[in-house]
Amino acid sequence: MATALIPVPALSDNYVWLLHDDASGETVAVDPGEAPPVLAAVEARGWRITQVWNTHWHSDHVGGNADIKAATGAVITGPYEEGRIPTLDRVIGEGDTVRIGAHEGVAIAVGAHTSGHIAIHMPGLEIVFTGDTLFAMGCGRLFEGSAADMFAAMRKLAALPPETRVACGHEYTVANGRYAVAAEPDNGEAKQALADAEVLRAKGVPTLPSTIGAERATNPFMRAASPEQLAERRAAKDVFK
Repeated sequence: MATALIPVPALSDNYVWLLHDDASGETVAVDPGEAPPVLAAVEARGWRITQVWNTHWHSDHVGGNADIKAATGAVITGPYEEGRIPTLDRVIGEGDTVRIGAHEGVAIAVGAHTSGHIAIHMPGLEIVFTGDTLFAMGCGRLFEGSAADMFAAMRKLAALPPETRVACGHEYTVANGRYAVAAEPDNGEAKQALADAEVLRAKGVPTLPSTIGAERATNPFMRAASPEQLAERRAAKDVFK
């Protein structure tokens, strides 16, 4: 059963992920910050959006929900702790499942960027949608949670199989990579990942998805040894130029 995973650029630096299943004809839009580019992308491919999955409540991840629902009738699913998403049809939390065709996804509670943030792991497809928790060589800012919360989230995500593709919410890889190299100047894999990302961005090509294996090797937040070290690194990244 063939599936396709497509990043759709939206807003200034967001990605809306389209997951399409040929067998069922279903398409899921993950974290649609705006509707027009998403609707255009599915129309160009002859697909039909049947579901929307949200990882957290921030407007740049849910701003397109209402228009997509109006245009397609899609069922919208998101985290139960994120009550500020008014368009939800279904709420889920840790261990709850979602499905596209024959493929099941499992919600992982990764509250830190926002308190109710979830990731959605699709083990059969080797994909995890991480929203603004885990980025390529980075992590989200701590708006509603603590460094200890983010450390726990990193541990959960690091435990996924290394080949798992990381479909995150923003094209931050070059900026994150520059900080990663500063944080761990002897990390040759981070240096190479940054160089590779710079080449891709110069061509206008997405750097994503990453993989869990790559993040274990290059991400200074996933590699932090303690909540205290993660807190230090997050504070340093917040002011890094």
